[in-house]
Amino acid sequence: MPFYRSVGQIPDKRHTQFRREDGGLYSEELMGQEGFSSDSSLLYHRFRPTAISSSTEHRPEKAEPVANHPLKPRHFRTHKLDGAGDAIFGRHHLLSNADCRISYALADQPSPLYRNAIGDECIYVESGEAHVETSFGAIDVAQGDYLIMPMSTIYRVVPTGSEMLRTLVVESTGHITPPKRYLSVRGQFLEHSPYCERDLRSPAEPLLVDGEDVDVYVQHRGRGSATLWTKFTYAHHPFDVVGWDGCLYPWVFSIHDFEPITGRIHQPPPAHQVFQGPNFVICNFVPRKVDYHPDAIPVPYNHHNVDSDEVMFYCGGNYEARRGSGIEQGSISLHPSGFTHGPQPGAPERSIGADYFDELAVMVDTFRPLELCEPALDVEDTDYAWTWNRDPA
Repeated sequence: MPFYRSVGQIPDKRHTQFRREDGGLYSEELMGQEGFSSDSSLLYHRFRPTAISSSTEHRPEKAEPVANHPLKPRHFRTHKLDGAGDAIFGRHHLLSNADCRISYALADQPSPLYRNAIGDECIYVESGEAHVETSFGAIDVAQGDYLIMPMSTIYRVVPTGSEMLRTLVVESTGHITPPKRYLSVRGQFLEHSPYCERDLRSPAEPLLVDGEDVDVYVQHRGRGSATLWTKFTYAHHPFDVVGWDGCLYPWVFSIHDFEPITGRIHQPPPAHQVFQGPNFVICNFVPRKVDYHPDAIPVPYNHHNVDSDEVMFYCGGNYEARRGSGIEQGSISLHPSGFTHGPQPGAPERSIGADYFDELAVMVDTFRPLELCEPALDVEDTDYAWTWNRDPA
């Protein structure tokens, strides 16, 4: 994270005695990235964060992904996925490679306590609301929010309100951060960035929960690229942190606070970037004024990003370039490297003279090919690949 925060009670100096009212020491936990060489935070626990009473294997059901072969563009309708549950074990895995996994979840019940020990997570809220409890404190999220959850943070998601919680999740094998070009050498957002520190939210006070023999499900690395699960039982509830400080913590940014970068002619996807991860980027397309050159064609030109697979999640408004393709609210398109893609037939002509686009979409570009998971294939619109071979709608 680009700036320092302090929440709750902490001592004047790091790694010094900090005592409870009964005279015992609080247990200090340094949570840091890249082997003590990058961002970190210090957390102060009422109990030992190392005290577990059991460790058992957990085996959630899973199916191995398959290659996008024969190669073609794909369209998946996430709103046709069945089975609401919780926001962790209810995730439907859709696309994956060695760097990230993209999932969709429908949640109407609280999740268990969970820790992803493989990498950071980016959770985008398509609809609904939730109270997210973490070892750093709690934070509320709602439609349009991105929640960046640092690797190995213990948390759970509690849906609130009457609407189903729908989330798009990008699980990374590393860390998810703002793009480096938006930040100074000291980590401050620069003037050309489309968002800044004022737009971010994070836990404001400690969350203290009592309890003993508390289960936490941990997703962690196995042999090679294998993913394993373990259930730890902690002697005391892990939400026992009385204070923390540092630059590593969960944070939220709303897509509605993204200030779009526009120009006289069509702006390329890097102008829409919001985050970066290992071998992938996340961009968003928001309502905005569009190109104002007198001869401008506002929709994208046909393009082929030869190094990337492109994933688009359509989550609001009217995405003009895809009209006539079957794309709808909650759709995900996959345009793989090796396929030149662009606006649907008729879209360039229709867009001429437009001065505003009312669209909302999240894009993930990966630099390694994505494979297809079974839930995606279950809700695929198999007609999508041929929609460019039709007369204009």
